[in-house]
Amino acid sequence: MNKVHVKTGDTVMIISGKDRGKSGKVLAVSPAEGKVLVEGLNMVTKHVKARRQGEQGGIVKAEGALYASKVMPVCPKCGKAVRVGHVMKDDKKVRVCKKCGAEI
Repeated sequence: MNKVHVKTGDTVMIISGKDRGKSGKVLAVSPAEGKVLVEGLNMVTKHVKARRQGEQGGIVKAEGALYASKVMPVCPKCGKAVRVGHVMKDDKKVRVCKKCGAEI
């Protein structure tokens, strides 16, 4: 099993590719593939076929998966893309910002 440094619901910034510098919320994480879906970023066009009578098909824009290595979590305190550290607080492992030490 592979580990990914971001979780669903985290705010992340894209560090490479066509959407570099943009940030959004993580919708889904796939540790097996090492990929993430970010809300409103890496948009791709999909050709959708109508499945039921009366349903409309066509070309739909949807979020495409990104490799997790291309995104960095954004610290809520300093507002920058940061690396994640881990600290034990009250017998629980907590993710912290490597720049300012704030809890992520």
